[in-house]
Amino acid sequence: MLASASAFAPSVPKTATHLPSGRVHITSKASALTMSAATAKPAPSGVDADVAKLKKVLEREYISFFDPMEISWYSPSVTFDDPMTTLEGVDQYRKNVDMLASRTLMGKFLFDDASINLHSVTGGETDGTIISDIQTRWTLKVTASVLPWEPTARFTGISVYKLAPGGANGVEIIGQLDYWDSVNLKDDGSGQYQTVAKWTAVQDFIAQLKPGGPKAQAAAPELPYELLRRGDGYEVRRYPAFSGVRLPYKRRDEGFGSLGAFSRSLSPLSPALMEVKTENDTSDKYMMWPLAYAMPGQAEAAMPKEAEEMAGEGQWRTIRTVQTPARVVAVRGFTDASMGPVVKNADRELREILERDGLQADPVSGEEGLVRFAQYDAIFSMGERRGEVWIDLADRGHPW
Repeated sequence: MLASASAFAPSVPKTATHLPSGRVHITSKASALTMSAATAKPAPSGVDADVAKLKKVLEREYISFFDPMEISWYSPSVTFDDPMTTLEGVDQYRKNVDMLASRTLMGKFLFDDASINLHSVTGGETDGTIISDIQTRWTLKVTASVLPWEPTARFTGISVYKLAPGGANGVEIIGQLDYWDSVNLKDDGSGQYQTVAKWTAVQDFIAQLKPGGPKAQAAAPELPYELLRRGDGYEVRRYPAFSGVRLPYKRRDEGFGSLGAFSRSLSPLSPALMEVKTENDTSDKYMMWPLAYAMPGQAEAAMPKEAEEMAGEGQWRTIRTVQTPARVVAVRGFTDASMGPVVKNADRELREILERDGLQADPVSGEEGLVRFAQYDAIFSMGERRGEVWIDLADRGHPW
């Protein structure tokens, strides 16, 4: 979770092995943390209530970006390990957080606009013998203001909190292990995490800080989404429900022209979403433009009245209004023009990645020869393009 700050923090060498139980045994020159059924302290009665309070504490800390950090729930000798950093002691832990959040002099110089989005807090069950780990899933973003082009780095992953009875509140955090989706996921389809060499994580961070080249002109403001995973070669996003207009097309430039004329006064959003059957060049292709999206708590987006009145009438007889429900989507980007071979290859690669990382595509998305892709750029713009293939994930085919 605190990865970006760790690039500028002191590093202590460590090694890691994965125990048969699935827990992780971490050793370093600064600390040794081993949690297993054989070494864990017995969980006293009433600890369930204490753990439930701790989970609420973590929720508050993430919302406030650890301001304040409720240190009475942390062991004075708490350890912190992420892919780039090892720290020991609650004061070092808090200083690291404060630097990332620009609450220290060094942090104000290095970083800006840091935020954490908490997706879930799970675990912490007891069986009368041990307290299981608490696990959080999160998205972290931070802008490196020290660089002239001010790049924003994004990390997604999990934090595993090791617990023990004791402290001022009946239970305390004695260690935190962070894993990034981009470097720590195993490639065996299990969805489990493993430790990696520090240099692998450093390279991942540095790659996000590099300046980019000229970009193609954006066609419209982008449909908002929540980033759930920044993985190796793909992202997973949660999109709100949205309304839009859809039409069949033969040539993409003609589809853009028709929808552009139709929605001239409707303030459409990007991307343009295409659906094609790659195995049949003679079948209709479909293009959809989002027009509006649902606000939190709304199951459906409002449809502009003008769109409802025009769609299906006169020169707009082939255009239909559509409602798209909220969904979780895996995407893989490409920068070449959205030609058939490029899109088909990106779709194939994304399906292989989903299998590698233990994610399950929605069965409808797997219909033979059906490919959905997104285009964010104006049709004839110059510069590096932004295209993506999209695959819906099954409702129970992902951990979010």
